Amino acid sequence: MTATLLLRLEGILQAWGTNSHFHNRDTLPRPTKSGVIGLLAAADGHDRDERRTDSDDYLPLRTLTQLRFGVRADRPGVLVEDFHTAGGGNYPLTPRDLITDPDRAQHASAVTDHATGPAFTSEAGNSLRAWYGAPKGIAPHPATGALTAGNRKRTPITSTRCYLADAAFLAGVQSDDHALLNRLAARLDTPRRLLWLGRKNCPPTHDVNYGIHTGDLEAVLTTAPPLPRARKCRCTAWVEVSHHSPGTQPICDQPVTYASRQRTHAERWERRLTITWNQT
Repeated sequence: MTATLLLRLEGILQAWGTNSHFHNRDTLPRPTKSGVIGLLAAADGHDRDERRTDSDDYLPLRTLTQLRFGVRADRPGVLVEDFHTAGGGNYPLTPRDLITDPDRAQHASAVTDHATGPAFTSEAGNSLRAWYGAPKGIAPHPATGALTAGNRKRTPITSTRCYLADAAFLAGVQSDDHALLNRLAARLDTPRRLLWLGRKNCPPTHDVNYGIHTGDLEAVLTTAPPLPRARKCRCTAWVEVSHHSPGTQPICDQPVTYASRQRTHAERWERRLTITWNQT
C-alpha cells in the first residue's frame, strides 16, 4: 500500500536554489527535491562522496532519489536578499597564515621575528591592519609538498544571497516501501547529521518529521490540515509526475550526486496543483 512521509519545513529563513553560484545564490519559491533528499540523506548519516567505513549503514543515494516527491506551500513567506561579505576586517593572524602566504610573512616579519606566546597573534595582527581575508585553498604544493595558499586575495569576498523569510511548507516523499519510510521518519527524529532548510544558516524551527500517512502524494497533501498561520484558504502544491503526464513542467532538480567537487542534477517533471481548505 502506498504511503507518504510528510516533512514540516518551517524556519526563520529558507533557501532552495537551483542555479546558485558563489557570488549569486538564488532560491525557488518552494523547497526542491534535491534539497529535501539532501536533508533526508543528512538525517541518515550519508557521506557526500559516499565514502563508507565498516560502521556506516546509510542508504545508497539512489534509494532516496527514487522516492516520489511533492511539496505544499502553506505559508509562502517573503523573498529577502542579503548582500553578504566574508573575509573583510581585521582578524587574528595565525602561524599558518604566515607559512602559507609569503607576502603576509614578509609584511609581518618586522614584529613577528621576536614575538612569542600571546604577543605573537596580537602584534602580528596589528602589523597587518589593512590586510583583509585569510588565505584559502590551502594544500600541499605539488613540487615541494609545502602547504601553500591557492587564494591570497586581500579583498573581502562578496555575494548576493536570496532567502524565503517566515515560510512554512509541507513536503512529502511517497513510496510503497513502508520499512524505508519508517526508517527515514526515525532518522528525522534522531538525525545523524545536522538538518538545514537548504543552507547551513537556515535551521528548522520545528520538528521535521510530520508523520507517515496512507495514500499517494496528491491525496495526502490535499487532506493534511494547514500548518499554523497559513495565510490563505487555498495554497499551491507541486508534485512529481511522469513526463508523459499532461500539464507537466521540467525542472533540473533530480539529484545524481552530492559529491563536493561534482554535484550533479538531472531533469525531472512536476505538475502544479491548487488545494482549497474548508473554512470553519
